[in-house]
Amino acid sequence: MQIHVVQPGDTLFTISQMYSISIEELIASNEIPNPESLVPGQTIVITIWGSYHWVQPGESLFTIGRMYDVPVTELMRINGITDPANLPVGLRLYIPQQPRLPIETGAYIDPRATGDRTVPTIDRVGIHLTYLNIFSYAVNRDGSLTPVEDEPSIQAAFRQRAMPLMVLTNFEGGTFSNALATAILSSEALQNTVLENAIAVMQEKGYGGMDVDFEYLGAQNRERYNQFMRRAAARLRPLGLLLSAALAPKVSANQPGTLYEGHDYAAHGEIDDFIFFMTYEWGWSGGPPMAVSPINEVRRVMEYALSVVPADKIMMGIPLYGYDWTLPFVPGGPFARVISPQEAIMLADSYNVNIQYDTTAQAPFFLYTDNQGRDHEVWFEDARSIQAKFDLVKELGIRGFFYWVLGREFPQNWLLIQDNFIVTKLI
Repeated sequence: MQIHVVQPGDTLFTISQMYSISIEELIASNEIPNPESLVPGQTIVITIWGSYHWVQPGESLFTIGRMYDVPVTELMRINGITDPANLPVGLRLYIPQQPRLPIETGAYIDPRATGDRTVPTIDRVGIHLTYLNIFSYAVNRDGSLTPVEDEPSIQAAFRQRAMPLMVLTNFEGGTFSNALATAILSSEALQNTVLENAIAVMQEKGYGGMDVDFEYLGAQNRERYNQFMRRAAARLRPLGLLLSAALAPKVSANQPGTLYEGHDYAAHGEIDDFIFFMTYEWGWSGGPPMAVSPINEVRRVMEYALSVVPADKIMMGIPLYGYDWTLPFVPGGPFARVISPQEAIMLADSYNVNIQYDTTAQAPFFLYTDNQGRDHEVWFEDARSIQAKFDLVKELGIRGFFYWVLGREFPQNWLLIQDNFIVTKLI
């Protein structure tokens, strides 16, 4: 497949002519929300097997072949070229499909948030997932668990051969609780109760494993959390159940902050079967406008993780959403509004503004002024930013990647999975 970035004056007709693909296919495959008024900077995935390259001044078949790692003789054969020394500028060359990489993928879903859309969402995208992380079973202070309505999600996951993972959290009062985590992690008896209850649920409902998402633990719980995970591994592995953890994005072992200090990458790399690294929320709803998952920051986290965790245990996080900030940003002021990539495109279209692209963060953004005269800044994900993350996954040779969170996903993401990877299925 190929990513086309809409230029001023582009229409679906001109794009369809450029790539020899029907307008109907462009609209259907991308679920284009604004077919009559494309936004400059908007991306469209061209659903062809392979891609096209238009010859630029100074290029030769040799330089083009090196660019795409395709032998000159193969380019000549596929494109019917008999005189490679006479290569007209503007000639459209077909570039064959590159080999796809086997990969594991996952995605979190919160049935409380998605409601009636939960099962249709899983049925639509589950084919692209190795794991479905169902958020969440919250631990209580007596070791009991507050459940989520998960049976429909589990059954939908099985229909798509996505392994359901039970997500265990220290969620209390609408947030992650340091006090709750401390109470549980300070008591071996409570930990055993938690694990007994979790195993009973997993065995009853058919979960393939447990994903522990304990956040804001602080330094005082760092080794306690490691011990809890060791205890969990000892209980789950004999039963054939997987154990994973969701860890905050760190760039050093002793990174300060309550969110980071309780997560010991090296210990989890030894204990867990694999790890979901939460490489997103640099731009977050309560913070200043910026990319949610800037590739330069993601790379820093992944490079540190690779220094202490085996590559085959690393799952890199990818967001499926963006934020719309009202300016000027004031700390403690109104939170940014969560939007989907499709909503972002419609917003840019409705205010007649172009979508820009930050090449350092590898993320799209735009500015607009609403009908009340308030300035806004929007950052989101598009086909380019997703492809940049996929390229990083392939470069680093890690186990795979996952998404937070289903419910705001956009169709181009799933098209690009098909183009880049062969998703591993475990059931």
